[in-house]
Amino acid sequence: MEFIVTIDRDEDGVFVVECPAIPGCVSQGKTEEEAIENIQDAIKQCLKVRAERGMPLTVSTRKVEVLA
Repeated sequence: MEFIVTIDRDEDGVFVVECPAIPGCVSQGKTEEEAIENIQDAIKQCLKVRAERGMPLTVSTRKVEVLA
């Protein structure tokens, strides 16, 4: 499975990665590479927990246009 993730840096320089399709699925790392590896594991764990609880595995995400 493939997922879109967001990558940001916090005020301490830590890379924070989130998977918008899975509510609450967030991880971090000292490097971008480490953060990506960590979110891959977090996604696996989140999907497992959601399946065990009978929850939908993901939520809908959409692209929207915002006029500036």
